[in-house]
Amino acid sequence: MTGLYANELTLAYDDASIIHNLRLAIPMGQVTALVGPNGCGKSTLLRGISRLLKPKHGTVILDGQDIWKLPTKELAKRLGILPQSPVAPEGLTVHELVAQGRYPHQSWLQQWSAEDERVTQEALAITHIEDFADRPVDTLSGGQRQRAWIAMTLAQDSEVILLDEPTTFLDLAYQIDVLDLLYELNRQRKKTIVMVVHDLNHACRYADYLVAVKEGQIAAQGIPSEVVTERLVREVFGVECLIIPDPVTATPLVVPVGRTGKTQPKETVYKADERPDEAEREIA
Repeated sequence: MTGLYANELTLAYDDASIIHNLRLAIPMGQVTALVGPNGCGKSTLLRGISRLLKPKHGTVILDGQDIWKLPTKELAKRLGILPQSPVAPEGLTVHELVAQGRYPHQSWLQQWSAEDERVTQEALAITHIEDFADRPVDTLSGGQRQRAWIAMTLAQDSEVILLDEPTTFLDLAYQIDVLDLLYELNRQRKKTIVMVVHDLNHACRYADYLVAVKEGQIAAQGIPSEVVTERLVREVFGVECLIIPDPVTATPLVVPVGRTGKTQPKETVYKADERPDEAEREIA
């Protein structure tokens, strides 16, 4: 049985259960977005399926094998994980960081090879950071730094890539830049990508499959056009909204109405001497 599955998965921190008897099958070769309100368990779920957090109950199966029974290097060859806000050692260059992705492919008998260098250079090229290869990671902008970490994950050459909020703390331009890159990696390299996404509209635009998490359980899952409804947003996020087609991609676009229920645009307020007269309105 190929693929990545969670069976009756329960995850907890100490005695506080976060994910409760959850079952999930990740679509291979697609982009899956995990969405939900803060504290719902989506990042915990990602940690569970990446082997960063051991289950209290249940299993995570990758290609028919329990991930906790796989040797660490073997798992790293098949599954890459980029946690939220990773930190590189001070002074580490971009090339050195990306090269760390080749660690699972090395051994005492097989140290750094021409193949390792080729894959590292390819990862730098795919993420468009070749010009920064000799720069320390801590001198890069937020978007450049995130590309460097994604390049390191790419250098692992794993079929599955898991990312925990890859656009956190990035401004809008860098957010779109990173999401476009991940989308291209899926389409061109056939990578299976699972990412926790904070922005529901970004999830709808970039994901093929969407998993909505609420209070440690899956509230809904499927393609965004079927999953994202006004009712789901109200029940999962506690927000009234309108759903309209995205004018660029035709995917669902969530327009929040807010808790007050106001749906009418605010009337423009003018000072006494600023209100345009009727003639000016007609000319406009």
